[in-house]
Amino acid sequence: MIWLKNVKLEVGNIENEGMTETKTELFHLGVKEGKIVQQLPHSQSIPETADVLYDVKGHLAIPTFKEMHNHLDKTYLTLGWKATKPVKNLKERLQFEAEELTELAPTTKQRAKRMIDEILSNGSTHIRTHVNIDPYIGLKNLEGVIEALDEYKHAVTADIIAFPQHGLIRDSVPTLMREAMRNGATMVGGLDPAGIDRSIEKSLYETMNIASEFNADVDIHLHDSGHVGTYTIDKWIDMVEESNWQNRTAISHAFCIGEVPEVKQIELAERLRENGVSIMSTIPLTKSLPPIQLLDDHGVKVHLGCDGFYDSWSPLGHGDVLEKVYKYGQLTRRSGEVSLRDSLKWITGGTTALTKTGEYKWPKVEDEASFIFVDAASSAEVVARRPKRLAVMNKGKVVYGSLWSTHELVK
Repeated sequence: MIWLKNVKLEVGNIENEGMTETKTELFHLGVKEGKIVQQLPHSQSIPETADVLYDVKGHLAIPTFKEMHNHLDKTYLTLGWKATKPVKNLKERLQFEAEELTELAPTTKQRAKRMIDEILSNGSTHIRTHVNIDPYIGLKNLEGVIEALDEYKHAVTADIIAFPQHGLIRDSVPTLMREAMRNGATMVGGLDPAGIDRSIEKSLYETMNIASEFNADVDIHLHDSGHVGTYTIDKWIDMVEESNWQNRTAISHAFCIGEVPEVKQIELAERLRENGVSIMSTIPLTKSLPPIQLLDDHGVKVHLGCDGFYDSWSPLGHGDVLEKVYKYGQLTRRSGEVSLRDSLKWITGGTTALTKTGEYKWPKVEDEASFIFVDAASSAEVVARRPKRLAVMNKGKVVYGSLWSTHELVK
């Protein structure tokens, strides 16, 4: 059995002159076959039968992150510096990307591996990646991304989404999408049924048809704005209900929900919750945000992601999903211990150490032994200060970090 000694965990709230602080204590955690099997107060002795003993030296353990919106196939990483070509509109951007696809396809695996390295080093052990399926390169990017992820299967899990970046209702794309689902894609993607496919119902029906054919979950990019966007969401939820596809779909971006009156936002939130449709946001600074707090308050699952970075769409960004929570905190002026601490759930798949009122939730015996170790007083400080991720443990194995080499390895 592996023992983690002197792990700082959040255990409750402390009320201090009108301020809430987070109470922490040290524990020893016994890990076997990837799960926590014992949790002892630090005052108790660790059994002498321990096979491996790591001294975490009082660093805080927080849940590992989930990067829930990314494009591993698009990045320029490993190819040297290259600024993004300015364009006038989306049509020109798509045309420029199409011109580059054939040139970039042979390096997909090496570029994706570098991106996974960066995402993992920042604490994410799950990556949801959209991968281009298009008439220019067919399944070549999918093949490269699958090969890259296979080399990291000890460290990260992944959703691989067949993504019709240049439109679903065109050329051979529906056939290619089905080929992708037979060759390693695990989810069906979609893109702007109005803005790109120019036929909302036809595009959504085709997306659901493919999902039904392969018994697959769905994640649709939706940049279409205002009432066109919200109409699209309503139509999609209709199809989810007709197909009994509840708790299996997501809408990425969904700027439109932030562009309609609050009464409509609430109406949509209720339908999203009832049908288990999640919302994925990348916290853009130049677009309307979906009303994340309102959605959360109404029980809609919200997840964040970094989106593509350093690619033909933008030279900016990196693979630290914690920055997305930080930016959301800036935009919404979060400053209190509890609101900062609670916002971590949007990048952990909903897991937090404590409830808002301070009840202990995580980690417990039988939970996966998956942690990020950081030098911080609480999850609130993690969100506000974004400390360096010292080490990442996934199911009992250290998959990133130098915590053990820079601190005494006891045994």
